[in-house]
Amino acid sequence: MKLVVKRTTCRVLVASLLTLSFHTAQAGLIGADQVAPARSPGNDRALVLGTLDRAEVAAQLQAAGVDPRAARERVATMTDQEVQVLAQDIENAPAGALSGWGWAAVIVVGSLIWYYAIRK
Repeated sequence: MKLVVKRTTCRVLVASLLTLSFHTAQAGLIGADQVAPARSPGNDRALVLGTLDRAEVAAQLQAAGVDPRAARERVATMTDQEVQVLAQDIENAPAGALSGWGWAAVIVVGSLIWYYAIRK
């Protein structure tokens, strides 16, 4: 009985392997326009306005003395080329940076390590 089950299982596996494994892959060249969609002024303007909608940005604008509504109105009056430059700046800006207090913390920690580990 075990031999019959093993043979049947092996035959089913071999048959499925032969019928299911003959899928061919096709490779071809694609254009750059298919990889990344073209930038449109509407997308750039939406990116800039979406950035202005963020709470952190609104807080920074208010701290600088700029009304967020006035900033949105200014973006609405900008030309497409100005909006595109601003959108590229937003996309290429670093996500975070080390502030002055961060550098101070690094120096203090480094000094403490030097004092306790190397000096003694």
